[in-house]
Amino acid sequence: MRNWNIIKAKYVTSAVKPEQYPVALTQVAFIGRSNVGKSSLINSLCRQNGLARVSSTPGKTQTINFYEIDAKCTDENSDLRLKFHFVDLPGYGFAKTSKTDKDVWSGFIGKYLEKAQGIVTVCQLIDIRHKPLANDLQCFEWLKDCGRNVLLVLTKSDKLSKNQAMAQRALFKKELNLQDKEIVLYSSLDNAERGKLINRLMEDILPEC
Repeated sequence: MRNWNIIKAKYVTSAVKPEQYPVALTQVAFIGRSNVGKSSLINSLCRQNGLARVSSTPGKTQTINFYEIDAKCTDENSDLRLKFHFVDLPGYGFAKTSKTDKDVWSGFIGKYLEKAQGIVTVCQLIDIRHKPLANDLQCFEWLKDCGRNVLLVLTKSDKLSKNQAMAQRALFKKELNLQDKEIVLYSSLDNAERGKLINRLMEDILPEC
């Protein structure tokens, strides 16, 4: 397996309609409950704190946000580079959002995930401190029904001890019937798993590598 690093990232555009999507590149999408840490994860992977806007107000992200990523293989004597998109999707499950807003958001998110070209992986983020919630399970099953490759990312792993974190990982793995490579732990505070997650995503983007 090759070793990769993200060396450059920039915001491209925000969209709610297919005609607003940027020119299609390979895409990795991020979805999860409001305030689960999607923007923080993207900023951590890209090492740019202000790239994706982080808000303490759940439900703040209301558009599909596209970021152009430039990744480089760090193996000796390699000059392999690749551009692709990270796609930050609005959060689900925020109780104070009106039903009308929820219907609108789920509508354009659904169209993107069902029809967008070039999506190789959908990272579904779930707070590691909680048991699987109903809308998390529903989202996971819906993504699978859409034929999407899902990588479960348990965020905020720094909030638990190592033993507690591994116990939660085992719980989610059993509950969702996952293979080891389909679930990872992550903390956007210590970035300890940054390189591992980047390499894991690149396996899906360039499986031949």
